[in-house]
Amino acid sequence: MATSAVPAAITQLLAILRDPPIDKVDVIDGPPTEDVNTQDIIAIGWVPDNDQAAELTQTFNAAGARTRDEDFAISGVVDVWSGDTDFTFVRARVFELLGELEQRLRATNTNPEAPTLNGAVLWAHLTAGVLRQYFAEQGVRAALTFTVTCHARI
Repeated sequence: MATSAVPAAITQLLAILRDPPIDKVDVIDGPPTEDVNTQDIIAIGWVPDNDQAAELTQTFNAAGARTRDEDFAISGVVDVWSGDTDFTFVRARVFELLGELEQRLRATNTNPEAPTLNGAVLWAHLTAGVLRQYFAEQGVRAALTFTVTCHARI
């Protein structure tokens, strides 16, 4: 029996975002390992200035302690750059990519198991986001940190 659904949920969230690939976006597991100053990324299990990948709580499901309910939040970030000095494009693009993430978490004919992260959880959905805009040496950037909240029975 699994101690937590978090590892499988992160793996399946990555799978949903990688297949099919999102044009001109690197979907990465955890923090970047190389320079990402000139590419758009979606990072799962990492947000800038914070090393918290997920936060979880568990409670007994019923008397007898045979199963547990687990609620958890997976952290992530959508990060977009432009060699320009205008935030209009990067702000629109970061929300476009967040919309793509949200859409992929919804059930569709091609992936009816998406809201369960392919069976890893009972349900998952996008629940929070924080937009940051800043100037970098390469131009303007927008970063939208987000939370995917999940509920599982283990």
